[in-house]
Amino acid sequence: MKISVSDRARSLRVSALAAATCVGILSLATAGAANAADALGKFTRPSTGTVVNFYDCGGKLCGKIISVTNPKFQSTVGQLIVDGAESVGSGKWKGNLFDPDANKTYKGSMTLSGDGLRLEGCVAAVLCSGETWRRTN
Repeated sequence: MKISVSDRARSLRVSALAAATCVGILSLATAGAANAADALGKFTRPSTGTVVNFYDCGGKLCGKIISVTNPKFQSTVGQLIVDGAESVGSGKWKGNLFDPDANKTYKGSMTLSGDGLRLEGCVAAVLCSGETWRRTN
């Protein structure tokens, strides 16, 4: 059985299209992981000196207090302030944020900004307040 030149060309085009599709799918799958990785690590809240370790928790973003400068907040060490925020775009997450100063949980967002992570919590979706935390080694 002879394979014509047009059959070979068609086969090569199909193979090239399949390879390009696989590369596209793989790059989309790893993009989410790369975005989460950018926010992983330790960040310090400038106004209080509280240090939070942000980590991947099942493909979402979580953050736990690992140290405080104010002794009256020592009991918050080990407490989650972000528990499973979902990625909503490149360098952006949405979820609930716990504020240990007010002992309240707010709907909020986190956005990477240079070497910082801006956390913003809102009450009634209109009264919002936030602060940019700085990456710590």
